[in-house]
Amino acid sequence: MSEYFETEEVVKQYDSKIAGRILSYLKPYKFLTAVVLVALVFSTGGELLFPVLQQRLIDRAIMARFLPLRPERAAAGGSAEARKAFGELESASGAVRIKDYLFVPQDQNIRFSAKAEKDMRTLGVLEDGQWYVFELSDPARPIMETYGDLFIWENGAGAIRGGDMEKLSADERRIIRNGDLSLISRTALILFVVLSFVFVCTFIETIVSVFIGQKVMKDIRLELFKKTSGQSTDFLSRNPVGRIVTRLTGDVETINEFFTNVLIAFIKDLSVMTGALVTLFILSPKLAAVVIVTLPPVLLVTALSRIKARDAFRQQRVASSKVNSYLSERLSGIQVVQLFLGGKKSRKEFGGRNEEFLKANLAEMYVYAIFRPIIDFLSVLTTAVVIAVGANFVLNLSLSLGVLVAFINLVGLFYSPVMDIAEKYTLLQSAMAGGERVFALLDTEDRIPDRGTRNIEAPALSGAPAESPDEGLDDGRAAKSLVRGHVEFKDVSFSYKEGEEVLKHLSFTVEPGETAAIVGYTGAGKTTIINVLTRLWDIQSGRITLDGIPVTEIPLRQLRRAILPVLQEVFLFSGTVAENISLGLPLSEEEITEAARAVHADEFISGLPDGYNTKLSEGAANISSGQRQLISFARVIAHNPAMVILDEATSSIDTETENLIQLGIQKVLAGRTSIVIAHRLSTIRHAERILVLSGGRLVEQGRHDELIAKNGLYAGLYRLQFESGGTW
Repeated sequence: MSEYFETEEVVKQYDSKIAGRILSYLKPYKFLTAVVLVALVFSTGGELLFPVLQQRLIDRAIMARFLPLRPERAAAGGSAEARKAFGELESASGAVRIKDYLFVPQDQNIRFSAKAEKDMRTLGVLEDGQWYVFELSDPARPIMETYGDLFIWENGAGAIRGGDMEKLSADERRIIRNGDLSLISRTALILFVVLSFVFVCTFIETIVSVFIGQKVMKDIRLELFKKTSGQSTDFLSRNPVGRIVTRLTGDVETINEFFTNVLIAFIKDLSVMTGALVTLFILSPKLAAVVIVTLPPVLLVTALSRIKARDAFRQQRVASSKVNSYLSERLSGIQVVQLFLGGKKSRKEFGGRNEEFLKANLAEMYVYAIFRPIIDFLSVLTTAVVIAVGANFVLNLSLSLGVLVAFINLVGLFYSPVMDIAEKYTLLQSAMAGGERVFALLDTEDRIPDRGTRNIEAPALSGAPAESPDEGLDDGRAAKSLVRGHVEFKDVSFSYKEGEEVLKHLSFTVEPGETAAIVGYTGAGKTTIINVLTRLWDIQSGRITLDGIPVTEIPLRQLRRAILPVLQEVFLFSGTVAENISLGLPLSEEEITEAARAVHADEFISGLPDGYNTKLSEGAANISSGQRQLISFARVIAHNPAMVILDEATSSIDTETENLIQLGIQKVLAGRTSIVIAHRLSTIRHAERILVLSGGRLVEQGRHDELIAKNGLYAGLYRLQFESGGTW
C-alpha cells in the first residue's frame, strides 16, 4: 500500500474524454443543470450591467454635460471629415434643438479626429464650453425669468452654460437639475434591484451546483461500491483496501470539486472576461484596443504560472502521500516500533519525509506568491494606461467621464477571473487524475462468471420478493433450498498465482448429511477448499459438483446461500448484536434469540448492557474473541443454510465454550452436510470422515480410529498436538 501511494500518478493534464465522462453523470440532472446555467448567465449579465449603469449615472445625471453646436454654420463648408463628424453629432441619440443651438449629450462615443474638431471650431460649428440641458418645469420658469440672459429655452427644453450655473443658489440649482436628481434616484433603485437579482442568481447557482455535485458524487460512489463488491476475490486481494477506499472517498471528492469549484467557476470566469471585453468595445473601441494591447503579458504569465503550479502540486501530492503512508504504517505497528526500540529511527525517517513535504508546500506557495503580485501589477498597470489614455480622450471630447469610470471598473472585473482561472487549473488537474483512477476502477471487469442456470431452490414463496442477482437484496428466505449436500471434488487443481499450485489433482466426496473434517499442516490447502467450493475463486482444472451439478452451472447467489462458512477470522459489523445475527434477514426477536440459544450465545448476550440491542464497536472490540465466535455461529444458524463449513471455527474459544458450541452444533446441524476445518483435533474426532491434506493432495481419509491405526500423517499430527499440548 505504501509503495502504491508513493508511485501513483497524482496529477493529469486536462483530458476531454475524462471530462466528457464526468459530465455524463449530469444526465439525470438536466433540469437542475439548466437552472445553474440560466442563473449563471443572469448573474454574469448583472455584474456586467453595473459599470454600464454607473456610466449612465455619471454622464446623464451627475455630469449631464452637452456639447453646443451651431447647425447653420455647418453650411459654410469645411473639410469632408468635419462634415462627416457633424453628421454623426446631428444624428446622435438624445440631441436637443433649442433656438440656434443643437445640444449633443457628451455620453456619446463621439468619433471624430482632431482635424475635424479643429475645422468645426474654426467654422464656429462647435463652440467652446459645456451646457446643462433640462426639461422646463413650472418651478424653473421664475428662475429663468429672473436670470433671463443666462438661459435659453424653446419647445419645453432649456439650457444654461456650465459656468453660469455657479451664479445660481443651491436651491435654484436643485430646481433646475430636478430631472437629473430624479434620474439619480431611479438609477440607484435600478442598481439595488440588479444587486439583489445578482445575489439571488448567485445563491441559486451556488446551492444548486453544490447539490448537483453531491448527487453526482453519491451516484459515482454507489456505482463504485456496487462494482467493487461484485469483483472477484482475486481482484480484491491484488488491490489494497486503502487504494479502494481512496477511490471511493478522495478521488470521488475531486470529481465533486470539478462540479462545484472548477466547472461552474470556469464558465463564470470566462463569461465575465468575455462579457467585459465585449462591453469595453461597445463603450469605446479605441480605449478597448488599448486594453487588448496589455493582454499578451497577462497570458504569458498565466501560462507559465499554470505550468509551475502543476509541477509544484504534483510534488506536494507525492510528498503528502509519502507522509500519510508512513504515518499509517508506523502507527499501525507502533507496538513493534516501541518493543524493538525503533522510535529514534522512525522519527528520523519521518522527519525526512516531513521535510520533503514542507519543501513541496513552500514550492507551491512560492508559485502563487509570485503569480498574484504580478497579476496585481499588470492589473494596476492596465488601469493606469486606461486612465492616462482615457483622460486624453475625455479632454479632446472623444470620450465621456462616465465611460472612463466604467472602463476602470471593467478592467478590474476582467482581471479578477484571470487569477481565479489560474488557481482553479490545479483543481482541474486533480479532478482529471481522480476521474481517471475512478473510471479505471469502474472499467475493470474481474468478476467470477455468473452464468449458472441450474436452479437449486424451490420456486419463490407466494408474496416473497423475486431473486435479483444484480440489484437489491432479497430476504434470504424467498425460496427453499433443494440441496441434499452431496459434494464431489474430481481431479481439482488450483493456484492463486500461476505456477504455484495449492490444490493438486484433488479428489474426494462428501455424502449428504455427512460431517467431513479436513486437517493438515498450514499451507496444505484446507481453507482453499472453501474458497473454490463457494466460488470465491475458480479452479483452473478439474470439476466440483454439488448434488451432481457443477458449481459453475449454479447461480452464485443460490450457491452461496446454500453453503455458509464460519470463517477463520470472525468479522462483525458496527451495529447491534441482533443486526449482526440477522445480517439483513427480516428475523423476529424470537428467531434471533432461538439462533443464539442454539449455540449458547444467549447466556452472555443477555448479560450485556442492552442485551441484543447492545452496540458493537468497530471490529466488535467491546466483546471477547470467544463471544465474537459465538455470534458468528448464531448468524449461520439464523440463515439456515443447507450446508455449513466451519473453518478454524473454534480456534479462538476456550475449552468450556467449545464444548457448549459442539452440543449446539450437533442439535442444529443434524442431517445437514458439514465440513469442518480445524487444528484442534478434539473438534473433529467424531467426524464421519476425516480428509488429510498434504501439499494440496489428499493423502489419507477415514474415521479417527482408522487413521490412528494406519499410523500415517494423521497419527503423526495427533501425537504432535497432544504431546506439545496445543495446536500445530
